[in-house]
Amino acid sequence: MSEIAVAVIVLALALLAGAFWLRGRTGLPWAPLIADDTAAGRTLDRPLYSKRYGLTGKPDYLIARRGAWIPVEVKPGRQADQPYESDLLQLAAYCLLVEEHTNNPPPYGILRYAEHSFRLNYTDALRDEVIAILDEMRGLLDAEDAARSHDERRRCAGCGFATQCDESLV
Repeated sequence: MSEIAVAVIVLALALLAGAFWLRGRTGLPWAPLIADDTAAGRTLDRPLYSKRYGLTGKPDYLIARRGAWIPVEVKPGRQADQPYESDLLQLAAYCLLVEEHTNNPPPYGILRYAEHSFRLNYTDALRDEVIAILDEMRGLLDAEDAARSHDERRRCAGCGFATQCDESLV
């Protein structure tokens, strides 16, 4: 075998090893990709929509595992050892949307932070919790007045109602 052929084989093996290493660092399982809503892909043309729940959303990825669609939400800037409740509820809402879209509930969803991946089991109890929260949110939207739900100046500063809010922290 010529020296060039050996060099090409070694380079190919090095690239393959690098690809496996990079894929391992993503924290995501090896699975066929159904849809990608990240800047690089954008293969999910339309968001998932549920008329019944008045809910629309696009998970970052949808992967196929054992006949089910698994939503994956990626938060690359998050540096936490435990998932935020709001991120878990967002992922649970994506699970509900997948269930509505496919008539097949996903067994779980995946939340990926910068250093950790978390698996959220999609149970009947979680489904009921998401639906209850959606109902509560709709009720709050219909309310005349809503109290501030936090004590964070940064959140108030980014709010579109900060100039009109009697409870604004900015």
